[in-house]
Amino acid sequence: MSVKPNLYSVKIVIYKADMARKPTVARARVGRAANETAPPRAPRKRGAPQAAAPNAGTPYHHGALRDGLLEAAERVLERDGLAGLTLRAVAREAGVSHAAPTHHFGDLTGLVSELAAIGFRQFNTAMSAAGAPATTLLERAMARARAYVAYAQAHPGMYGLMFRTERLDMSRPSLREAAEASFAGLASAIGANRQEQISEAALSLGQAADIARAWSLVHGFTMLLLDGRLTDILDRLPDGTDAGMLLDAMLKRAIGQMPVT
Repeated sequence: MSVKPNLYSVKIVIYKADMARKPTVARARVGRAANETAPPRAPRKRGAPQAAAPNAGTPYHHGALRDGLLEAAERVLERDGLAGLTLRAVAREAGVSHAAPTHHFGDLTGLVSELAAIGFRQFNTAMSAAGAPATTLLERAMARARAYVAYAQAHPGMYGLMFRTERLDMSRPSLREAAEASFAGLASAIGANRQEQISEAALSLGQAADIARAWSLVHGFTMLLLDGRLTDILDRLPDGTDAGMLLDAMLKRAIGQMPVT
């Protein structure tokens, strides 16, 4: 017995099939429209590198990387001390590959030697600038001594590195030149006090004694101050007496003595 299909049921089936087909058609039309409106993509040459993503470039140009590494090294030194100053730490601080410091400085000794040279140059500039306005020998000597101590207080890590000769390569031209300029400034100041020209190449016993005495006084005072070893003395002084006033009194007593011949 055959059953005559219901016309309404047939229409329902056709409608459902049509609706199932429409999303695919719509997506195809959208895809064609996008392809028609988008600008043509230029073909990339074989072997050509892809463009870097925004902000994905290296933080330094090649010519500035050496200076950037030294700046990073100084930050690490002042923050973490000499024990924390490693090539990897400097590379990490600068945001560059671990091989970069080795490429520019060879090894850690090379890096810290160049860093110490920067320290000596800063140190020399600070003392020269401090002594320039002075009108008397005493004023100039006191101004230079204050600048000496102030630099060490502001840059204790760098100051400590400058005198760690066992960690430095003093044969490097930049460090040797900067260190010799520092000695020349001290010798010139002592020579002015002695009213004579001091040759840096050869010293008399008296000249050497005065240079060593002046350096020992200021350097020793600085180290005691940085290590907190002057606190007990300062606590025993009248209220309002600070380390700078103590240094001034020491210098007046030392400079007032007659030079040794």
